[in-house]
Amino acid sequence: MKKTIYYFIYLLSFGMLLSCENSVSEATLSPYVPSNMDENAGNWKTFVLSSPTEVSLSAPAAINDPSYLREIDSLKNTVAPNLTNEQRQIVSYWGAGAVYRWNEIARELAARYNNAPAANSEGKYPVPDANNPLADPKFPFANPPYASRALAYLSVAQFDALVSTWKYKYQYNRPAPSVVDKGIKALLPVSNLPSYPSEDAVVGQASYVILLAMFPGEGSFLKSKLEECKNARLWAGMNVGSDIQAGVSLGGAVAAKVMQRAKADGMGAANNQAATADMMAGAKSMGISKVWTSQESPARPPLLPTFGNVKTWNFDRATLEAIRPSMPYVEGSAEFKKDWDELLAIEKNQTREQAAIANFWADGPGTYTPPGHWHRYGANAGFEAKYSEVRMARMLAYLGTAEMDAGIGCWDTKFYYYTPRPQQYGVKTSVGLPNFPSYTSGHSTFSAAGAEVLSAFFPQKASTFNSYAQQASDSRVYGLIHWRVDCTMGLKHGKIIGQYAVKRASQDGAL
Repeated sequence: MKKTIYYFIYLLSFGMLLSCENSVSEATLSPYVPSNMDENAGNWKTFVLSSPTEVSLSAPAAINDPSYLREIDSLKNTVAPNLTNEQRQIVSYWGAGAVYRWNEIARELAARYNNAPAANSEGKYPVPDANNPLADPKFPFANPPYASRALAYLSVAQFDALVSTWKYKYQYNRPAPSVVDKGIKALLPVSNLPSYPSEDAVVGQASYVILLAMFPGEGSFLKSKLEECKNARLWAGMNVGSDIQAGVSLGGAVAAKVMQRAKADGMGAANNQAATADMMAGAKSMGISKVWTSQESPARPPLLPTFGNVKTWNFDRATLEAIRPSMPYVEGSAEFKKDWDELLAIEKNQTREQAAIANFWADGPGTYTPPGHWHRYGANAGFEAKYSEVRMARMLAYLGTAEMDAGIGCWDTKFYYYTPRPQQYGVKTSVGLPNFPSYTSGHSTFSAAGAEVLSAFFPQKASTFNSYAQQASDSRVYGLIHWRVDCTMGLKHGKIIGQYAVKRASQDGAL
């Protein structure tokens, strides 16, 4: 009966929280003209490209060229009233912005693949195979570190590609089709942004390349979304065919360069189980008397024990080690007892509010994990602010790289100290039991990093984002799977990591 009541309260609380935090809904995603066209974005500093013109793009045909005029005539036969209801719905969907929609698609895929492999008949946990992604267990297992990396590379590819796009747009300055020919009635708001190359096609192709690499079993789904993304611009009368073709070429070329970094960032060696023996020995030598062990039966190997060695974005390895949180409280200390007493009190008298918060922020299997949670906040805030595509991509790139850096820093800390979870002392949890060490809290680290970045971009919302981060952190204590010190130090660590992303953003040339 008590569990049923808690679940009912959780549903009510979830709805209230969601209505407050997520004011952008499917019903209100009306297309807009950006509040700032960011004409100088072609000069912004990129993440992977050495310059916005590293990938070359040929000049388009002039608007009085016969080939372009034929494209205009073809477009007239494509736009309304010749569209079906389904085509109009696709135009409306993509009218929210390609960056927004592809980020949403990535989060959906992360949620779809966030399922840990089950034990087989031999009592072993098979590892997903990237070369056979649809076999059981499916590849990838989109856990929080994996999701953070996928979203980071997606957002960086979008941003770098759009900075290059803006450079060429204003270099070639070809007007939108409806500006060239008043006979074309565009179905989406038209601005003074040059149309060549198509920003939606650039984002679509770049996103397709990255997400196909991250979710190789989703080729047909991603291809269908890419075709929608490109066709929507034609059906809406926003671009001619050569705008789209140029965008595909540019977006694909930039994404290929971003993937070169991904292939060399060390993720392939992030699941080195052989390294754990030395990690445990190192923790014990520092005074950790009881190290983390899996509480599942059969025991599950720790999740990505060497993810902490993956290459970071906004600081180097020496910095990662320098900002690593200090050693946590050891068993038997007064501080340890204080944290233990707090957990026992919650276990005995958990409030309805605590249960609701623990469940709302669980972000466990079947969800897009804490990094996805913060990307949703960022995308919605950018939409509310009527960001241009390039500014939306910029914000998400700094958020994404901060989230990935937070995952790397947190996992480095977890396996450096290798501390036990409260469950090893008999405390039960109702929100899932992660298979990796306790200190520090991933939720806390991810959330503080996300809040720090988003507060810099949307200072008027800083108090809201910081309250979300605190609540996400508290949820792990309320859920009885973290000690308070895990969460307190995770928040501090995440904030520092976010500050590195904010510092980098302040130096990229954008206002």
